[in-house]
Amino acid sequence: MKQFILQSSPDESGIVRLSGADYHYLARVRRFTIGTVFNALLPNGETARIRVRAVNGDWLEGERVADAGPALMPEAIPLISLFQALPKGAKMDLIVRQAVECGVAEIVPFTSAYSVPKIADDKDRIARWERIVREARQQSGSSVATVVHAPLSFDGLLQHWTVMQEQHGDGVKGVMLHPFAAQAARVAQAARVAHAMPVSFHACLEQSDTSKPIALAVGPEGGFSPSEAARFTEAGFTALTLGNTILRTETAVVYAVAAIRIILLERTSWILNSSAKQ
Repeated sequence: MKQFILQSSPDESGIVRLSGADYHYLARVRRFTIGTVFNALLPNGETARIRVRAVNGDWLEGERVADAGPALMPEAIPLISLFQALPKGAKMDLIVRQAVECGVAEIVPFTSAYSVPKIADDKDRIARWERIVREARQQSGSSVATVVHAPLSFDGLLQHWTVMQEQHGDGVKGVMLHPFAAQAARVAQAARVAHAMPVSFHACLEQSDTSKPIALAVGPEGGFSPSEAARFTEAGFTALTLGNTILRTETAVVYAVAAIRIILLERTSWILNSSAKQ
């Protein structure tokens, strides 16, 4: 369900006035006129219904009405953090948009060995991502307040992962997409990393604590380097594959997030075959 995200709450009289880009979106793109009622998400996370009461050439004024509209369903699955290695060109913009629409809670871009873009102090890029997040939430009606971070180095990403573990304790899961997951697990086993047994998505998520977040690491074009895959595994990530098909990085994100969401949303309706764990 579409929603409009208000930057500020209505005043004590329930009135809110919108101008600039917000006015353009509602009056020019959505073509709202006097009397139109729309769903709004307030800064405090509450939902509201706003009726347009005046439209000028530069601003639109609305008033909060008693009908709160359909309540947003609470998230029934753990929050997903996307650790995305920077891809080429404008692909990151698409990944941000799709991840938000899929309900990803946190997007952490980082530079990996095979990333063509490198970290730069680009405030315009970060502002663009934040704008994409808002637009995607409005389009999809997502109740998840997605946060997108400034790009990190690979070492910085692993530090971020360590902080996540410290904040949430045992039960936080890390999943790394790797086209040769079984091979990566054998290498890890040789290094005596016990948790690296190759598993399926279902087996990996079977015992997930639904109160803990899941970190999903996706590489750029070319995937992760052997040393990066090893460091992820040593940090506690499970290497998983999406099958024999080689997917574009922007496609792999949607595929993997959808798999995680569906498996966890429908966890009470499936029974894992014990042989699938091997």
